[in-house]
Amino acid sequence: MSKIVNYCKACFDELLHNTTWPTRAQLTHSAMVVLTASLIIALIVFAMDSVFQFIMSAIYPSA
Repeated sequence: MSKIVNYCKACFDELLHNTTWPTRAQLTHSAMVVLTASLIIALIVFAMDSVFQFIMSAIYPSA
């Protein structure tokens, strides 16, 4: 049981003293980068889907 307690104390100490947390500005910037990249990828997938749908409808027209 003492090993578990020592492990938890070491983890807490590392989080308290050795971890560098991002500032609010850094966090906001990172979130905006992720949001922008996600939007761009979604638009690319939508465009590819539309092109493939057009090609498939040209090859296999509806009856």
